[in-house]
Amino acid sequence: MKKKIVIAEDDPALLDVLLLLFRRAGYEAQGFLNGNALLQTGLEPPDIFLIDKQLSGVDGLDICRYLKKSKASSQVPIIVFSASPGIEPLVKEAGGDAFIEKPFSNNYLLELVANYIK
Repeated sequence: MKKKIVIAEDDPALLDVLLLLFRRAGYEAQGFLNGNALLQTGLEPPDIFLIDKQLSGVDGLDICRYLKKSKASSQVPIIVFSASPGIEPLVKEAGGDAFIEKPFSNNYLLELVANYIK
């Protein structure tokens, strides 16, 4: 059974690239262009969340806090990514499991995800 990844990224081009990257790597990937759409969807918790810090609708760190407080998703790893350097302490405070700064290497991102969903 394929591992499932949910990605929240408000840049449509980057979201398309990430979905293609993970699907080619053998994952089931679902994308959301804004935080509200992610929170309003009654989705089954995936194996991992990838969330952009700067989302339209709801801030990525607020989504992270919400997901970590929810019984259904509290144990699901969350990787937050952002072009803003130095926010790793804020990610940890929000309950995020890892932070990756944009731009990032596709191979590094694949390795990081694989380490969290073994």
